[in-house]
Formats: sequence, structure tokens, C-alpha cells
Amino acid sequence: MVTVVGIGDDGCLGLSARAAGAVAQATVLAGGARHLDFFPQFSGRKLVLDKHITRQLDELAELAQEETVCLLASGDPLFFGVGGLVARRMGSLGVSFIPHPSSVQWAFAKVGLPWEEARFLSFHGRPLRGLAARLRHARRAAVLTDPTNTPQAMAAHLLAYHQPGWRAWVGENLAGPGERLREFTLEALAQETDMGDLNLLILERTADHPLPPVVPWLAEEAFARKTPLKGLITKREVRRLALGALALRPHSNLWDIGAGSGSVAVEAAWTAPEGQVWAVEMDPEGAELCRANALAFGADNLTVVEGRAPEALAGLGTPDAVFVGGTRGSMEEILKVCWERLAPGGRLAVTVVTLDNLAEAVGIFPKLGVVPEVMLLQVSRGIPLAGKDTTYTRYEALNPIHLFWAEKPADG
Repeated sequence: MVTVVGIGDDGCLGLSARAAGAVAQATVLAGGARHLDFFPQFSGRKLVLDKHITRQLDELAELAQEETVCLLASGDPLFFGVGGLVARRMGSLGVSFIPHPSSVQWAFAKVGLPWEEARFLSFHGRPLRGLAARLRHARRAAVLTDPTNTPQAMAAHLLAYHQPGWRAWVGENLAGPGERLREFTLEALAQETDMGDLNLLILERTADHPLPPVVPWLAEEAFARKTPLKGLITKREVRRLALGALALRPHSNLWDIGAGSGSVAVEAAWTAPEGQVWAVEMDPEGAELCRANALAFGADNLTVVEGRAPEALAGLGTPDAVFVGGTRGSMEEILKVCWERLAPGGRLAVTVVTLDNLAEAVGIFPKLGVVPEVMLLQVSRGIPLAGKDTTYTRYEALNPIHLFWAEKPADG
């Protein structure tokens, strides 16, 4: 039997009778060096877990055949902790867990905020990419940090992506010696220099920055665009239908080929906050506009790839969805590569404007062995009638757009 015991910064004092009993009955005690230091009186074998933890867990599994093993872990071992790894490696042995209040529970208790609706994120050992996207529909959040992804770095990241609307609290050494809890604005937190290593960030959305809509509906004017080419942007009606055809999920990874100013890529990044979007654009000015729009709209899970498709697709991760909005004369090559690289069960969507590209698209899909669905989008918007009398409204037609989409069979 292996028992995983959660422990806090207050050490033995915070253990329940059951947890203390599990430690007392053990003949092998494993954990981080900081955890083991709480038990200088332990007379059995001690094993310090380090970067070789996978191999060490296998060693513990062997010891557990004849020994009583207790493994110490921070807080609740099954909440962003080692518990999941232990369960996967030792499931056949029968592992029991005795949780301790997590640092997140302590932090919310200290702040005095209910946390049942909070978003829980960990950037421990992970890049900060996606922080703003994952917070997009959160009212409150708890974010686990590390020595690189500090609260200060997170505050600076959110400000860089135009997401200032948060109150912040940082809890340090919670439930242990030197405990400290402080409230900050993001601007103040980004400049803070006095911060302990063991910390946790709590965020609450401010009243002047309410939750954004679930379904994006951004006007073309909201995006930075090439001034002489204002018409060359995917209209919001087309964006909405194209994203629906792509069947994006929270963890979807998307290629947006011929991204232009990035309007589709930005809304896809919002729709799939746990995933990643690669916006491929060959025009340097367009790529720069796409980066600017990603920053302006908090799409920090969007990466701009400057280059010509299909060559620029070589180093990208496997997509769950692909949107092709521009091909610059390479439609057949692009669609062939996209269909090959698309994950089984993923979707490909293509928009075409000209009759020439329409005829080409119709001829390409059969070569791929694909029978796509197709839709002709004809949108007219109401505008005031020209002249002095503005009480009348007329329709102004947008360019017709053909939207093709197909789903790759699950068997590839």
C-alpha cells in the first residue's frame, strides 16, 4: 500500500490525525526535501523525490511490495500535484490519498472570496502563452506560479495583451512561517520587487471590465487593417459561419492560412482558449497587423507565422481544424498539405470569392477524395439612405462568398 499525504507549509502541525498516523506507520517516507525536513525524527528510510521522479516512483512501487510507503506532497496531491502521476504509475498497487487544504483554498480563505466558480490555472513549468485567453470568461481565478512565471510576469503579460481589468492578490508562504497576503493593481504588481518564492496569484475581474460575449461578433472596423485595402477582411457574418463549420472545441489547434489582419485567427483563439492558433501570412505588413490585433484582443494563444504556404506549414503542430482564406495561386498544393496534416476527425474550411477560385476549388476536392459541403453566402446590410433624410434604410450587398468545409474521417 502507498499512502499519499498532503502537507502544508506549517508542517506536522497542520496534519490531521489520520495523516499523522499514516506517516507514523510508514517504513519508507518519500517526498521533496522541504517536506522530509518536517520529520527529522523519522527512523525509517527516506527518499528525496527530485527531477528523476518517474524512476523513483517505480522504485517506490517495488518497495511497496514489502514496505509501508508514505509519500508527502504539497496541499491536495490531486490538485495540480504529484497525485495524478502517482495514481498512473502505481494504480495496480492500490494508492490512497489523504489531502491537505491546498494553497488555493488557503488563499481564497485569506481574501474572503467564495471560490466555487473560480478558474484554476497552473503555469508551473509551462509558458505563459494562453493566460489571457483562458481568463477571458473567468470572473475569478487562482493561478499557480513558478520562479519564472511569477505574479509580476503574469501581470506584465496581461497588461501587454490589453487585459488590465483585474484586482490581484498574492499569497506568500500560506499557512506557514512568514505568511503574507497583499492586494495589487496589475500595474503595481508588474513593478513589485519584494516577493517570496512560494506564492500564489488570485485574480478577480473588476466591475468596469465585465465578461465579454460568448459568441464573437466584432465589426471589421475593430481590427487594424491595411488602409488602402479596407475591404480585404473576412466579414463578421462569414467569420461566424466559418468558425461554426470548423467545429472548434476548447482545446482545438487551428491553422489560419492567408490570415491577413487576423480577424478569423483572433476569434478562433477566443473560441478555443485551451488550444493554439497559427496565423500564416506571407505579406510582412499583414503579419504585423495580425500581431497587433492579437495583442489588442488578448489572443495570447495566437502565433503569427510569416511565410508562404505550403512551405511555411512545415514546422507547425498538427491542426484539429484548418481555415484557408487566401492561397495566392497555390490552392491545390495548400489544400493537399492541409488535408494530409489534419488530425483525424478534424475539419477543413475554405472561403473563395472569385469565380476562378471557385472553379479551382470544385476541381481540387475530388482529387483529395473528399466530397465537401458548400454554402453560398449572400449578405446584405442595412445602411441609411443617401441624402438629407436619414429616416429611410436601404440594403447594401456584400460580395458573395462560397464556403466549403469537410471533415476528415476518424480513421484518417
